[in-house]
Amino acid sequence: MIKSIRKRDGRVVDFQSAKISTAMGKAFRAVGIEDAKVSSQLTKRVVEAAEQRFGESIPDVEDIQDIVEKVLIDAGYAEAAKAYILYRQRRAEIREAKRYLGVADDLKLSVNAVEVLKKRYLRRDERGLVVETPGEMFARVAAHVCRAEGRFGGDESAYCAKFLRMMRGLEFLPNSPTLMNAGLELGQLSACFVLPVEDSLPGIFDALKYMALIHQSGGGTGFSFSRLRPKNDVVRATGGVASGPVSFMRIFDTATDVIKQGGRRRGANMGVLRIDHPDILEFIEAKERPGFLENFNISVAATDDFMRCARQGGALSLINPRNGETTGTLDAPELMNLIVSSAWRGGDPGVIFIDRINATHPIPGTIEATNPCGEQPLLPFESCNLGSINLSRLVEKGELNWDRLGELVSLGVRFLDDVIDMNRFPLKQIEEATMQRRKIGLGVMGFAEMLILMNISYNSEEAVRQAGEIMKHISTLGREESARLGEERGSFPLFEESKLKKWDAMRNSTVTTIAPTGTISIIAGTSSGIEPLFAIAFVRHVLEGARLLEVSPLFEHFAQERKIYSQDLKTELARKGSVQDIAGVPQDLKDLFVTALDILPKQHVKIQAAFQKYTDNAVSKTVNLPQSATVSDVRKVYDLAYDLGCKGVTVFRYGSRSQVLYIGNEETVPGCRYCG
Repeated sequence: MIKSIRKRDGRVVDFQSAKISTAMGKAFRAVGIEDAKVSSQLTKRVVEAAEQRFGESIPDVEDIQDIVEKVLIDAGYAEAAKAYILYRQRRAEIREAKRYLGVADDLKLSVNAVEVLKKRYLRRDERGLVVETPGEMFARVAAHVCRAEGRFGGDESAYCAKFLRMMRGLEFLPNSPTLMNAGLELGQLSACFVLPVEDSLPGIFDALKYMALIHQSGGGTGFSFSRLRPKNDVVRATGGVASGPVSFMRIFDTATDVIKQGGRRRGANMGVLRIDHPDILEFIEAKERPGFLENFNISVAATDDFMRCARQGGALSLINPRNGETTGTLDAPELMNLIVSSAWRGGDPGVIFIDRINATHPIPGTIEATNPCGEQPLLPFESCNLGSINLSRLVEKGELNWDRLGELVSLGVRFLDDVIDMNRFPLKQIEEATMQRRKIGLGVMGFAEMLILMNISYNSEEAVRQAGEIMKHISTLGREESARLGEERGSFPLFEESKLKKWDAMRNSTVTTIAPTGTISIIAGTSSGIEPLFAIAFVRHVLEGARLLEVSPLFEHFAQERKIYSQDLKTELARKGSVQDIAGVPQDLKDLFVTALDILPKQHVKIQAAFQKYTDNAVSKTVNLPQSATVSDVRKVYDLAYDLGCKGVTVFRYGSRSQVLYIGNEETVPGCRYCG
């Protein structure tokens, strides 16, 4: 009787016949056969053949897989055997790619995930060699963060196990600096920072110095340049004239260019200017100059007065921040047209609705800026820790597991609050501001894949309803957990001055944020944030100039079940990126697998607004527009986002500037190194 099996890394583990049955079941489903009884019967044949061949010796994994192939063929299931062989071949190619990358993957992640982990996350020795596996990285993070539990008399080992389980299971991941730095010397765990830029040379260069320290530690920075006096304004100390906010932004941009965050990734900034600043015209068009402010996202801080005048007509007064005097006026509708025209041409500027942000902010102080992706409005010197629940991992038989979601919400809030206490802040001012308010931002990723697994089109009213229902659930349970932590550990110090007094206690002034989850969603193997699928197939630029064709694994699965997946379909997907115009794909699959460019702009905004309604901070969401979109289309997006209660909005017209992801086409695909 076979009791053990030798894995590819040489480890001997218990032999589990259930894994054979599962693998056979996948092969059968790939060819449209749903019969658990057949899988069970053939698994018995595999076990009997293995016992006859190996007796008391220990077989290798490959030996058992060879027997599975033979049993399938002998039983007359040649198509299932072919599917099984192709699966083995694909897994072998993936293992070879990971071996080439030099990472021992103990969690069976995707090649893209392993590549990202190697480049940015996994611990290295003094020679620069990777010395930890993905699983060991999660263990390092869990062990460090759960130490906070011991400080409050909690069960440190129990929470360490819970934190590790949800990360290893890819059900929840914290923001990148936590994964990179927890348990290591740097120890900086926050992703989001906002720094003040005061209207003086020392103030400006203090902000520059602080930015450098934050980028070096792995964080991103947001700035409002609205306090700087306008171009050509008087500088009494020298008798000269000011160069203006945009000129100083160039210095921040250049400094960012030569500093890598934590030595692993280039820095990211958000630059904000109020709509009524005298230099607003220069700011709006700043990024249209080639190579200018490449390390900045920029957003206009639009007031309620401006949004009203932009629709009804009227003049907007421009105010010199140095003395509060009016320096001139601009026609509000024309100014809005300039904003949307610039965004149409290149994606910038975005717009944040600054009065709405401050009206809903629960504690004293005036917010002027956000983090680089706009989802985290912060007061000067504040930081925030973000983490995201992977909704796609919670779908079971077409239904969301609400119980597990609730468990992850409670654990996620606790984890992020622990991160605050285990953080090593880059500046004393940041530590003081963060500890006073204890902001955290729990959000989600994998929303689009969750909808597909639940047979819901992203392009439907049901998707909007699900967005609101899920986020309301997360917000309610998240606040309840923060209140419990407040009773156990004490409320955040400014609780008595906050708008949260309906609660007896509250640990965190904010609890929820929807982040873009760029790289952590790659690690988790799911769709990013609340975005739809970018495309069913697209070309990703990777190392050594190679271009990798990626096809949605979910679409592959559904197409194989319908027996429509073929090399011809894969090639057609590569050329078009979408299934909408491909003959032979059933209409229900076309409805289910809508992509970012298939979805009407108003639906993008409605999804964002549904999440924003139950989110304390803000929502990172890009409204993707086809290349054929007009300036008027952009204007409609901005107006609708304001009307539906969003705190900001960003648009991107496909191909309007350089980008990381490209939809395949006849020019790019033939040169794709891995498209076969």
